[in-house]
Amino acid sequence: MKTKRTFLSILTLCIALLFTACSGKEAASTKSTDTKTESGSESADDSNSKLDDLYQQENQIFADHEDVWNKVFGMMSKSAADPNGNYADYLADTIESNKESFTDDELKTLTADIETIRKIEEQIAEIENKSTGADDNDQKNSSNDASPFKNFSGQDYDGNSVDESLFSKNAVTVINFWFTGCKPCVAELSKLNELNDAIKSMGGEVVGINTETFDGNKTAIKEAKTILESQGAKYRNLSIDSSSDAGKYASDIMAFPTTILVDRNGNIVGDPMLGGIDNQDNYDTLMKQIQSVIDADSTNK
Repeated sequence: MKTKRTFLSILTLCIALLFTACSGKEAASTKSTDTKTESGSESADDSNSKLDDLYQQENQIFADHEDVWNKVFGMMSKSAADPNGNYADYLADTIESNKESFTDDELKTLTADIETIRKIEEQIAEIENKSTGADDNDQKNSSNDASPFKNFSGQDYDGNSVDESLFSKNAVTVINFWFTGCKPCVAELSKLNELNDAIKSMGGEVVGINTETFDGNKTAIKEAKTILESQGAKYRNLSIDSSSDAGKYASDIMAFPTTILVDRNGNIVGDPMLGGIDNQDNYDTLMKQIQSVIDADSTNK
């Protein structure tokens, strides 16, 4: 998984803290301070704009060859590639470890796309290296320590409100992030429903979060409900606020579907699972992780 947008929110927060620190200056230095602040703001805005443009270029590459890239994203959980390293290398390693699944034409397309992505990533890294300082790193470390589900709120597709008690009532909550146009996401919905039925008696629950239904988007919710019904998926799906901590976490996800486990205290347990659980190996792996969280919950009671 690649979480690119994190940098932007960190940079914005650090700039806000800088403004607060400057507000205590004496009146004699106000003009100089305002000039520096304005310059810093313009520089940050310019960096953010460039980063957004580069991210859009990458997203367009995936959209232009959607079918073959959906195959790649569906294979990520089975790849031994390091998701925390260079993004282009991660994609290339994932494809290499599954190259027998692609035609020659698909491999040619993917290879060309990856080279373009690699050049984009180099530009992104250059901008981030120039803009990220020690304060940014401190803020990043503190933000990573806090769970995005501590003050959770949302609504199910029938308009019923949900809060963090969703987690406290379960020994483990399996959260699946998906979106309507993601074929691997849709392909695993029936299996997720099967998983939900299997873990209910164990004190677990599956919850879906479709990233297109953020902020109560009625059109997207209607489309998601139709797809869920067509796949026989009856477990809860939620719409959340895009500006919430959980919404920001979901917005940072770059590979779908992604599934995480959350304990009854709202803490994420273990690493995210990339790819669909309609693959039996993935399903079995996830079940073992779920059992581990449930066992730990029983021990802590």
